[in-house]
Amino acid sequence: MTTPARDDFSLLEAWRGGDEPAGRELFERYFDAVYRFFRNKVDDSAEDLVQQTFMGLVQGRDRFRGDASFRTYVFMIARKRLYSYLRDRDRNREPMEVSTTSVADLGMVSPSRAVLVRQEQHLLLQALRRLPIEMQVALELYYWEELGVAEIADVLETPVGTVKSRLQRARTRLDEIIVQLSESDDLLKSTMDNFDKWAKELQAHLGPKAGEGLRVPPESDPE
Repeated sequence: MTTPARDDFSLLEAWRGGDEPAGRELFERYFDAVYRFFRNKVDDSAEDLVQQTFMGLVQGRDRFRGDASFRTYVFMIARKRLYSYLRDRDRNREPMEVSTTSVADLGMVSPSRAVLVRQEQHLLLQALRRLPIEMQVALELYYWEELGVAEIADVLETPVGTVKSRLQRARTRLDEIIVQLSESDDLLKSTMDNFDKWAKELQAHLGPKAGEGLRVPPESDPE
């Protein structure tokens, strides 16, 4: 008889109690999505930030309210780790504002290790990296992770109405950047007419590659 799969919260509690296989199973469920979340913003530090995010799950047991899904809990911690990392990295400059600063502004846009075979994918990737960070995060959660508006509001700890308007403004701004960066009318038309297709294909290309993979964080005292 097959043993029923444990839900995410059961795995997390077991991992907190010292069950290493439970931690590995939880890590396997969410590694790709969390890795992708970081890779398009801080390529070289993505793996370290994934590790920090999962340790945050272990250490943050008292901060989770229990009224959101586990997936939104994971991305909420990832989002906080991202913002903290970017602010620490940029602390010698003016205070970094996620509402106005992009990863391109921070000088963090470099040739991606992802193998992008279509110009449309390159164009979309570069346009995303030129959005203000909070807009980039919201759009990627919506298009790549398929979170609903209420879930994104939980991740961003922002009212639902604010998230709705932010998504609308982010998509409008992304379209404007795509127009600015496009090298031809044909490329622009193909990118805009098939936006959802290119977004999903880019999502797949930003997953982990050979040599990048599961390293479950060491056990940590939850206290």
